[in-house]
Amino acid sequence: MPSLATVRLANQSYAPDYLPVAIFVGGTSGIGRATAEAFARYTKGNAHIVLVGRNAATAAAILAAFPKPSPTTTSPWKHEFVECDASLLHNAQATAAALRGRLPRVNFLLVSAGYFSLAGREDTAEGLDRKLVLSYYARAAFLVGLLPSLEAARAAGEPGGFLSVLGAGHGPRVDLQDLGLEKNYTAKAGMDASATYTDLMIEELASRHPSVALTHIFPGFVDTPLFNFTHWAARLAAPLIRTALFFMSKSTADAGEYTLYGLLGAEPGAQRRGEHGGEITEVPVYGLGSSEASRLVWVHTEEVLAAHA
Repeated sequence: MPSLATVRLANQSYAPDYLPVAIFVGGTSGIGRATAEAFARYTKGNAHIVLVGRNAATAAAILAAFPKPSPTTTSPWKHEFVECDASLLHNAQATAAALRGRLPRVNFLLVSAGYFSLAGREDTAEGLDRKLVLSYYARAAFLVGLLPSLEAARAAGEPGGFLSVLGAGHGPRVDLQDLGLEKNYTAKAGMDASATYTDLMIEELASRHPSVALTHIFPGFVDTPLFNFTHWAARLAAPLIRTALFFMSKSTADAGEYTLYGLLGAEPGAQRRGEHGGEITEVPVYGLGSSEASRLVWVHTEEVLAAHA
């Protein structure tokens, strides 16, 4: 388990001889924001950074605070915001396609948009559960849409990596006959499914796209705005939950350092990382590599994406 000091030194050593292109989906809040801010700081702003999210005003403030390269630099650096409500899968796919159209080469794609709720199934206008969309389907949509750009970066001899901030190492066996949880939905089942589907997705896609780094990370307990205390039971427990988080959680800034470490240090292939950015050596419940489970989940994922293109 690397220390925070080790992680910071590793991040500080990142000195690319190319202009890195990094997309942060969910980059206006929480871990996504903290990771984007750390990336901007270590590159001294000399990068093309794209924040994808819903809040334009917040994004403008974040981008304004990023360090800027010297006025004499000839590098075509750029810091920008792209608005997208990723809770609608059609939006996620359209945004990914638009980004791919103008960014033929992408080095880093980090997805962290999501929210925590103890409420039951909450269907969007597309008839999909909002939590599952944000924690899995929309993330898969951005990955699928931008895979050609990630592969192009690898072909140019540069890094090309995807990282999903969720629940690496915490995905149990799931009902492979009820993918999407149409029959038996609970808040816990949704969280479990998202983590396991992500593990299976990166294993399956690594077998098909071996040059790209595909990472699933568990950030641990982090003091972020993620938690949504709308369910009556959660509202009653909110003071206790917040107190526990205060003592158990790390800051978003520290989480951003660990997440950036996992993003920058990833090698081609599937990998899972823990809350301090180190690799998880424990084998996931469905094993490593492509499997019947990973193929089933990916076929299901492709069907859902196609239905909401």
